[in-house]
Amino acid sequence: MSDLKPKPAPPAPPSPKLRYFPGKVASFLIVFCILAIVITRLGHDSIAARMPGFDDAVLNLSTLILGFIATLTLFLWFVIRSSYPGLVRLLTFLAVPMSIGVFLYFFEIVGVDGNMFPRWAPRGTKRADAKLGKVAIVGEPTKVDLATTTPTDFPQFLGPGRNNYLSGPKLADDWTATPPKELWRQKIGAGWSAFSVQNGFAVTMEQRGDEEWVTCYEVATGKPVWGHSILARHFNVLGGVGPRSTPTLHNGKVYALGATGVMRCLDGATGKLLWKDDLLARYELEQIRAEEIVMWGRAGSPLLVDNLVVIPAGGPPNNSRSLIAYDQTTGEVAWEGGKRQCRQISYASPSLITLSGQRQIVIVNEDTVTGHDIKTGGELWSHDWPGKSNGPATSSQTHFVGNDQLLLSKGYGTGSELISVKLEQGQWEVSSLEQNPRVLKTKFTNVTIIGGHAYGLSDGVLECVEIATLKPTWKRGRYGHGQVLGVGNKILVLGESGELALVAADPEEFRELSKIQVLTGKTWNNLCLTGKLLLLRNSE
Repeated sequence: MSDLKPKPAPPAPPSPKLRYFPGKVASFLIVFCILAIVITRLGHDSIAARMPGFDDAVLNLSTLILGFIATLTLFLWFVIRSSYPGLVRLLTFLAVPMSIGVFLYFFEIVGVDGNMFPRWAPRGTKRADAKLGKVAIVGEPTKVDLATTTPTDFPQFLGPGRNNYLSGPKLADDWTATPPKELWRQKIGAGWSAFSVQNGFAVTMEQRGDEEWVTCYEVATGKPVWGHSILARHFNVLGGVGPRSTPTLHNGKVYALGATGVMRCLDGATGKLLWKDDLLARYELEQIRAEEIVMWGRAGSPLLVDNLVVIPAGGPPNNSRSLIAYDQTTGEVAWEGGKRQCRQISYASPSLITLSGQRQIVIVNEDTVTGHDIKTGGELWSHDWPGKSNGPATSSQTHFVGNDQLLLSKGYGTGSELISVKLEQGQWEVSSLEQNPRVLKTKFTNVTIIGGHAYGLSDGVLECVEIATLKPTWKRGRYGHGQVLGVGNKILVLGESGELALVAADPEEFRELSKIQVLTGKTWNNLCLTGKLLLLRNSE
């Protein structure tokens, strides 16, 4: 018995490995996301040069997604795999989603800027347009005359030539020595409409609560002189509230297309309704369905040609048409164009252009550009121009640049194209002369043509491009997704954040001559210059 030895005690189980830092897989994923964010943000311009679709909005969206993945990875590792005390992990597991839930309970996204940065506001906050009542006419009624024309009239979208350019007046270079003088400031309803001016009176569109208004103001004083409203409201959290198009003034009448598709003709002296047409009712569409197809609201500004008023038409996907034309006086439908080809509409406006000696209506559709006969609306020619009216939208006009050539531009990575449209032996021939997806990525804006060069906000940066070659000569000045207007040999740039800049139209170099802050908040509206008076507005 003495020779028997006690059995050795079994070895103690190994101590559990303490995990106070993420493991290899989690660490790799977190570091990868952080490095990807840093590299894409620091090298954004280089990446965009190789990948035209990689604009600021895509950059911000990718940053958001990568940041979310990194944060979620760290959160899941902490509560499931880490060695921190169980109570700490449990409280973290409960606190993080509860904090997010509480924040979302009290706050909501009320909009985004052109680069997809969200704007938050307390839930239930009354929107700016809802705070305004009806248009108040104070004092004695003003006699309004929109039938008389003057040399300084700006009677339609993008100016008298509908080309975003004015030959004058001459603008002062130094705004420090001779600063622009503010004459008045007026609260206004929501929307992205601009002003049209005739004989000292400015007409625009605005959203006030559930009513969509066409309003007329005295240019010299800002005093409202009449308003006409209908019960209609368009809202999209990404696109905002209210009407998008700009009224057209002609022969003492006002022609205005609302965001939900109501076309109105008003008496310019009183604002009295002369006739109207509801496109959604005409094409048997509910507003919800219509805004699934044309998501950001109807934005086409009416074109007046001969005795017609022409606007984009649309309709259901299997039965849409490019254009609809009304008799200016009666509102009777004269024709519908592009119906056979089922052209869905975009957010551009029709233009009157002469090609190969023939006057015609040119319109940028959802995914094509087409020319139409003025008398019948019949389609003369078509050119593919990719887009999607419930996605990467097409908003920019086509610009006539001479020699039967048209300049096209678009954001979302499409860039620009120069096409030739000619009548050859009785047949229309369309050919692409130049393409460059890296220039003139005009998202919500239009270019101005000055001396063989196009100037425009390309993904929010002002750019000068030689039209014949579509090669950039410079790209400078981050103004965001605002608007431009060519005036003589200068360019007025209204930035997205409300700053107004004066830039020389010099293809050799970028020269910002002056800049002042004129508005605050998101400013996507076009400029209106009438003589020496500049009218600016944003959604509020």
